[in-house]
Amino acid sequence: MMVDEKDRIIISMLKENSRVSYSEIARKLGISEVAVMKRIKKLESNGVIKKYTVIVDYKKLGYNMVSITGLDALPEYLFSVIEQLKKKDYVEFLAITSGDHSIMVKIIAQDNDELTRIHREIESMQGVHHVRPAIILNVIKE
Repeated sequence: MMVDEKDRIIISMLKENSRVSYSEIARKLGISEVAVMKRIKKLESNGVIKKYTVIVDYKKLGYNMVSITGLDALPEYLFSVIEQLKKKDYVEFLAITSGDHSIMVKIIAQDNDELTRIHREIESMQGVHHVRPAIILNVIKE
């Protein structure tokens, strides 16, 4: 799908605020609301826009610890570990990677004790042989 400058502006505005109105986008682009609606529908149907979401301030919900944790799993257990992690409420993000670790996980926890318990739980999963957490101190950009 070819994306033009108007589509890029729409995407940018939706990334900033996914609840921005069609009329506000239309005003910025100098086109009709119907044209905006059609463009957004096309971006959605072509998979350019995959979903609309919110950014949660986990600290306000009592989750004061966040870690980006690199995991190494034995190749024959990789997908089994992934399946187990997908089911965990504390997993905010999960990816298979080609870098220093085979799996990267964003974990949320209420405190250091809970985060330690979670990391130990992951370490005990069959096939996991390294758990390398990096505790997030301050988020600069989301």
